[in-house]
Amino acid sequence: MTQDAFAEAPTLFEIDEAPVQPLPSGKLPSYIKDHRKRLRERFMSGGSAAMPDYELLELVLFRSIPRQDVKPLARVLMDTFGDFNRVLTAPEERLRKVKGVGDTVITDLKLLEACAHRMARARVIQRHVISGWDALLDYCHTTMAHRETEQFRVFFLDRKNVLIADEEQAKGTVDHVPVYPREVAKRALELNASALILVHNHPSGDPTPSQSDIEMTNRIQDACLALGLTLHDHLIIGKSTELSFRAKGYL
Repeated sequence: MTQDAFAEAPTLFEIDEAPVQPLPSGKLPSYIKDHRKRLRERFMSGGSAAMPDYELLELVLFRSIPRQDVKPLARVLMDTFGDFNRVLTAPEERLRKVKGVGDTVITDLKLLEACAHRMARARVIQRHVISGWDALLDYCHTTMAHRETEQFRVFFLDRKNVLIADEEQAKGTVDHVPVYPREVAKRALELNASALILVHNHPSGDPTPSQSDIEMTNRIQDACLALGLTLHDHLIIGKSTELSFRAKGYL
């Protein structure tokens, strides 16, 4: 399969949905048209729960590539990245290495990823965090669980434990992210925050803290105590679960 095997449609910014168009021969094979119709009907009647990941991905690719059977590309993407979430969150440079993926497919996948993050964030920002803990965990998993490198975020809370800011403090490698306690504390003072929740992901999928994770958390805890700030928790996000420093007795 060559890079040009899939002819892409305009992006979602340019058209609502790419219409099914004939192949260069002038006729669209009926099996492609019928297959697309069946998948759309199944999705509308049963939702995403009625479809495996690769078929959900096909529905997305229908919009990006109107002229060909996109099942092979959906399968390749699933085989390459593992699941639907990892396809959406895959780095652009890795997506471009997949034959058949170009600007339109990448734009549409990244748009869906941004929408998922925006919807999850809306459930927690300016909300009481402690009473909405499940929504906070959902947001963390949506934005961080499928990343291929470590990311360190800080949730800043006011005196009523309302989330006032969610900020990325650092990016790292597959197993390390540099964090500077002084900068975290400084940013909390700039935002007039009263409490913090630290969050970072483990791309390996295992949320067990490393010794450096524990030491870094202790340094931030010391900085918070010196400034009268409360460190509620440090969450490590794995692929399917998370670890709470507070619940495990590290804080």
